[in-house]
Amino acid sequence: MQTLLLANGRVIDPSQHLDRVVDLWIRGGHIASIGPHDGLQARGDEVIDCQGRIVCPGLIDMHVHLREPGREEDETIATGTAAALAGGVTSVACMPNTEPAIDSVETLQLVLQRARTARQANVFPIAAITKGRGGQELVDFEALAAHGAVGFTDDGFPVMSAGVMRQTMDAARRVNRVVMDHNEDLTLAAGGVMNEGEISRKLGLKGFPAVAEDVMVARDILLADAAGCRYHALHTSTAGGVELVRWAKSRGIPVTTEVCPHHFTLTDVECQRLDSSFKVSPPLRTNRDVAAILAGLQDGTIDAICTDHAPHSPARKSRPFAEAPNGIIGLETLLPICVLALIKRDVLTWPQLIAKLTVNPARILGIDRGTLKPGAVADVTVIDPTAEWTIDANRFRSKSRNCPYHAWKVRGRADTVIVAGRVAERPHQSDQS
Repeated sequence: MQTLLLANGRVIDPSQHLDRVVDLWIRGGHIASIGPHDGLQARGDEVIDCQGRIVCPGLIDMHVHLREPGREEDETIATGTAAALAGGVTSVACMPNTEPAIDSVETLQLVLQRARTARQANVFPIAAITKGRGGQELVDFEALAAHGAVGFTDDGFPVMSAGVMRQTMDAARRVNRVVMDHNEDLTLAAGGVMNEGEISRKLGLKGFPAVAEDVMVARDILLADAAGCRYHALHTSTAGGVELVRWAKSRGIPVTTEVCPHHFTLTDVECQRLDSSFKVSPPLRTNRDVAAILAGLQDGTIDAICTDHAPHSPARKSRPFAEAPNGIIGLETLLPICVLALIKRDVLTWPQLIAKLTVNPARILGIDRGTLKPGAVADVTVIDPTAEWTIDANRFRSKSRNCPYHAWKVRGRADTVIVAGRVAERPHQSDQS
């Protein structure tokens, strides 16, 4: 078997509380050892000098829209997973709002087969909660879990009925899967195109109030407590949502949450441009919400950082602000935006950030990734924390270009990406612009 040596890097593995300059050995697609060669040949068959680099478990983005099947003009599994590798992400969990929805074993298997064919980043499908994501008839939880669904959500649509959500949580508990909900009370938020507040009123646009998110988070926390089911609040964007999750955790309720970089780096002030690159759901909120999210990241209330990578073709996204679809792409900007907003500003340390991008999402999804323990699958991201570059959406691997960070000057990017022991990507070796 071939041996790959990642030499002289700063190995950070939060799953082992490890942070030191040491060699990492990979053999047969798995982590062989960390430290001296320990019986392996003195040098690997391939050696990558990682001096000045961070070596960590492969990054995991637990909230990605790959669009295939049905919306291949926006993204495909091949282009989305290529974008993931370019951003240092070795595993993505894909959302079920495809056409048709991932609500059957047949569609689930189609996604997995196309991911295998693409041979890029790992793909872990999340199945729909209800057939057609219509909010009423439950899918076959047992069959979908048995064939690889790592969780259940109707993401893009909330499960409005408390009764259906209680049945969902009972079914998910029986198959030991996490339930994820798009937290939006449609009776409060229907028609909203941006955060409800001073700016939406100034622009004359229908608002999506923060309370429409908060009441659904509160409902689902209480239902999760009653059902004994693991519940994950998707893309939390409000100060109230952060506080509700903090309250639930203090009482031992099995609740986790995630946030997206755009919700801790941008506010509804950006919407004054009427540029649809800033139109997302849930919408960009206020400085108060951003401060609450940063505090939640620091104190551990917020478990994971994800992108909610939501590609849309230029034709769709170029519509007027109120008519354009929600969503931005994020796989290729995840790492540098986190470095800019969290590392550079001393919100998180590198081990804390890497935990929210590796072991924490792996635990929530129940997947065997996010660690460099000997014997683990060798998914590894090597990061150059000093690389300075300018984001250029026109050079992305993604098929879409709806990026709010275009032309930002940033620091930090993936240097080498390894999937199951194979060097899958050295994304920017000849591009240090």
